[in-house]
Amino acid sequence: MALINKTILLASQSPRRSQLLREAGFKFVVRPTDTPEDFPDTLPVREVAPYLAEKKARAALAVLEEDMVILAADSVVILGNSLFNKPTDRVEAVAMLRQLSGQTHTVVTGVCLCTKEKSVVFAGVSEVTFAALTMPEIDYYLDTFQPYDKAGSYGIQEWIGLCKISRIEGTYSNVMGLPMDLVYQHLLEFN
Repeated sequence: MALINKTILLASQSPRRSQLLREAGFKFVVRPTDTPEDFPDTLPVREVAPYLAEKKARAALAVLEEDMVILAADSVVILGNSLFNKPTDRVEAVAMLRQLSGQTHTVVTGVCLCTKEKSVVFAGVSEVTFAALTMPEIDYYLDTFQPYDKAGSYGIQEWIGLCKISRIEGTYSNVMGLPMDLVYQHLLEFN
């Protein structure tokens, strides 16, 4: 993208983040880090995603080249005060989707942009309302899309987002995994 003069080093394996950056016209390379996604138990749930994004960005500093800016991100789903990360198996995915059914939950995507001289951490926040999900719908979704690599056990760009999300307050791209409006705004500061 001509408006951004640095190449983005995307420290993430997420195909959805790559898709969003590509569709927005950004120049980027993918170099994921193998960073443990652990965090202090005392951390408030809304601060987990920004904390993990910064942790991933710091791990990527070792492979940062000149004229590049690291972009690392992490998304979490929050219902009440409970954090829903990626499910470990089908049983956990079913439990998450049953809890989200008919409820409004929060998606927080933390982002860290950094160079060796400068860094900024921020988060996109969206409220997502699910219509009620039946067990046959949950089974169909899990069998067809296998969303085990997604926070909250779902992807907004898949069947469940198209057919069972009745309302979004915030940006679609944030729920998909990267708040592109905020990313663009903050990238301009790195020019």
